[in-house]
Amino acid sequence: MAKPVHILAIGAHAGDMELTAGAVIAKYTLAGHRVTLLHLTLGEKGHPRLSPEEYKKQKTEEAQQAAEMLGADVRFLDYKDAELPVDDHIKYEVADIIRELKPDILITHWKGSIHKDHTNTHLIVQDAHFYAGLKTIERKLPAHYASKVYYADNWEDPYDFEPEVFIDIPDEAYETWVKAMNVYAYARGETSGFPFIEYYQALTVVRGAPVGFKRAQAFAVPRGTLKKRLPFFE
Repeated sequence: MAKPVHILAIGAHAGDMELTAGAVIAKYTLAGHRVTLLHLTLGEKGHPRLSPEEYKKQKTEEAQQAAEMLGADVRFLDYKDAELPVDDHIKYEVADIIRELKPDILITHWKGSIHKDHTNTHLIVQDAHFYAGLKTIERKLPAHYASKVYYADNWEDPYDFEPEVFIDIPDEAYETWVKAMNVYAYARGETSGFPFIEYYQALTVVRGAPVGFKRAQAFAVPRGTLKKRLPFFE
């Protein structure tokens, strides 16, 4: 890749983007590129024993540690889990962050989700991407248009998800990702019993095998983009 790029990965909950795109994030940071994780909520209502306040504190610490291990920066918005709104206030918050950070690539949730927060995040990012790039919308910072948008492969976002871009995952990035995901209690299966880490480890093989990669993470793209097998995003 000719020049350094900056990825902004925007998730509904702390842990969403790390889980679904974390191996690619590790690949990028290990290659000298920049990644910022933006969590719209912490996902603090998902623990069966801890109060939302207690779990919020724990997930903040987990998110900071995971980001450090992945070599990424991390930011948080202060919205409540399961109550993420879809309005211009939050869309402009995200648009302002896009203008500030000037990412080349956005990664976020696909729209067809069983989780309300995931669907809402998709809609928020869709408009924030547009608002950030429109020069005639006057904000504190000048317009910036992120040239590429990709949607992560999440088992909770399956409806009409069509994986079209497959990114090869080398061993070092894979191992970094797995270690980072083990920071999260939910990913270890301690909150719901679902084996998140094992599921997504297996998914890298499932996505990689048909395109000739040992492991891959897959992404959907806006309509009209061709299916590709790639070493990096274009």
